[in-house]
Amino acid sequence: MENDTLINEVTEVIKDDSAIENMADAVHRIASTPFSEWFPEIIKTYVVPLAIKIVIAIIVLFLGRWLIRLIKKGLTKAMNRRRRTDETLNSFLMSLVSVLLTFFLVLAIIGILGINTSSLVALLASAGLAIGMALSGTLQNFAGGVIIMLFRPFKVSDYISAQGYEGFVSEIQIFNTHLLTTDNKSVILPNGALATGTMTVFSKQETRRVDWIFSIAYGDDFDKAKAVLKRLCDNDNRILKTPEPFIELAKLNNSSVDITVRVWVKTPDYWGVFFGMNEQVYKVFSAEGLHIPFPQMDVHMK
Repeated sequence: MENDTLINEVTEVIKDDSAIENMADAVHRIASTPFSEWFPEIIKTYVVPLAIKIVIAIIVLFLGRWLIRLIKKGLTKAMNRRRRTDETLNSFLMSLVSVLLTFFLVLAIIGILGINTSSLVALLASAGLAIGMALSGTLQNFAGGVIIMLFRPFKVSDYISAQGYEGFVSEIQIFNTHLLTTDNKSVILPNGALATGTMTVFSKQETRRVDWIFSIAYGDDFDKAKAVLKRLCDNDNRILKTPEPFIELAKLNNSSVDITVRVWVKTPDYWGVFFGMNEQVYKVFSAEGLHIPFPQMDVHMK
């Protein structure tokens, strides 16, 4: 009796709920209708429109991607025709345009599929705080990229040292910067760290100073060594005459007499002058009777 009473109460609640009653009527009609009658109706009412939307979305996807590539190609040509736009700005703008156009393409496809984009935007807005906390590093890199583009601490083709890496800047994107090392390795550095950290830009100035320390043995003629080094500096056309080369005795070391040489060159000539002078000194010192010392120790036996 108690079970019958509970069933009757549940039945009364179901009868009072119009939504459940309508659903029950629909299920009853489908169950009482032959399969050959209601299945084509479902195909016509639901499946066909959904399939059409999916096909249109796929077409829009391919057309959108083709259009994005076309727009990027056109912008690249337009910027290349303008001599005032440098390669740094080009790469950054292309990366930004690609991200924005792809975002709008995704929104368009979602709208074609019948998903309410306003609800999606509201959902993203409500989850903005959580997303911002989760992507704090990415947002910092984006802000760093904007700062780099505004203040231009370096540009594409500059040789820089940052975050423990050295290389030529090959590309500046929205979130990171690409370096190409001298041994042809690609290093990707986050823009956030570049914008807030310390870096050295070797190619910022037109000239650089090249420093050497050359050693001669005790007993060798210092004036002769100084004259030889002065002659080598004067014979190299890449070494600037102003300021004059600096050649002085730096230190009386344990096993050698150290001579400091400092010259100024144009920045692109730095490494050529540096390695070339090392080779010349090694050859000429031997020919001039000057000895390049090696560590030694005198031991006196009693």
